[in-house]
Amino acid sequence: MTYPKSFGSDNHAGMHPAVLRAIADANPGDAVAYGADAWTEEATAGLRETFGADEAFLVLNGSGANVLGLSLLLRRHEAVICAESAHINTDECGAPEQLVGTKLLTVPSPDGKITPELIAEKLSGRGDDHRSQPGVVALTQSTELGTCYTLAELRKIADFCHASDLRLYLDGARLANAAASLDCSLAELAECTDALSFGGTKNGAMGAEALIVMRPSLSADAPYLRKQMLQLTSKLRFVAAQFNALLHDDLWRANATHANAMARRLAEGAAAVPGIELVHPVQANAVFARLQPRHIAALQQDWTFHVWDESSHVVRWMTSFDTTEADVSAFLDAIRETASG
Repeated sequence: MTYPKSFGSDNHAGMHPAVLRAIADANPGDAVAYGADAWTEEATAGLRETFGADEAFLVLNGSGANVLGLSLLLRRHEAVICAESAHINTDECGAPEQLVGTKLLTVPSPDGKITPELIAEKLSGRGDDHRSQPGVVALTQSTELGTCYTLAELRKIADFCHASDLRLYLDGARLANAAASLDCSLAELAECTDALSFGGTKNGAMGAEALIVMRPSLSADAPYLRKQMLQLTSKLRFVAAQFNALLHDDLWRANATHANAMARRLAEGAAAVPGIELVHPVQANAVFARLQPRHIAALQQDWTFHVWDESSHVVRWMTSFDTTEADVSAFLDAIRETASG
C-alpha cells in the first residue's frame, strides 16, 4: 500500500533503506539485552567521537530524551527557561513537569530563538524561596519555527549561562538539519552545552534517539534515570543499528541536507505565488506560509500538512530525507492551482 507524499511532518516519512537494512542485518541470532551488545558499543562509541562527548545513551523518542536530559541537569527545586514555542512546553503533555517535577519559565520567541537578554528577565526571582529557581536553559536546534541558532549565538548564550550558574540543554530532534544548514559539525553544535539530544527518527530512522552527555560529572546517574524514565529497551541493538547506519559515511548529514534543499525549493516556488507569504526564514526543513483560509481548505483535500496558527492562517510544510523534486513540483502545482481559484 502506498500513500501520497505528506508535507505534514518529517515524522510521516518511512525509514531510509540503509537504516532498514541495518536492522535486518542485526536481527539474526541472539544478543545480550539492554545494551550489552556489539551494536550498542559501536553506536555509543561513534556518537562519543562524533560529538566529542563524555557519554551517549540510546533512547526511544524525543520526549524521552528531553525528560532524561533535563533530569540530569536539574535539582529538585529548579526550573527550566525555554521559548514559549519549545517542544517541551507545547507538545509533551506536561512530561517535564510530571516526570521531572520542574517548572517551565517561558519567554516569547517570535522567531523560535531566545537570547541572553530574554533569559536574564527570568532570573529576577533568584534567592526568593517562594519561587522556583532557574537552573537550566533549554534551546531547540533547529527551532520549532524552522530557524537555526548560529554558532556565535550558541556561544553567546553558553557564556551567559556559565556566568549565571545555569546549565544548558539542547533539544536536537532536528539537530542534523541545523548542522547541514550551518555547514558545521555536530561537535561544534554540542561543545557549548552540558547535554543535548540527537534525533534519528525525523532523519530516516524509527524510534531511535540519543542523549549526548558532554560533562563527565553528569554521566554517572544517566543509566539509572534512563531506566526510571522508561527509555531503556531490552532489544537495544535495533536502536543502535540504526545509529550505526546514520553515522556511516555521515548518512545523517546527507539526509538532512536533502531535506533542507527540498524545503528551500518549496519555499522559493511558493514565494512566487500571488497571495502566499512566507513568515519565517527557511533555514532547515520547514516552510511556514500564510494562505487564505479557503486555499488552505482546498489544498488539504488532497495534501497533508499542519495548520500552525488558525487565527493568522499560517501553515507548516515539512520536507524529509525522501521528499523528491517531483513531490515538491506536484505540491507547488497544487498550490498555484488553488491560489488562482
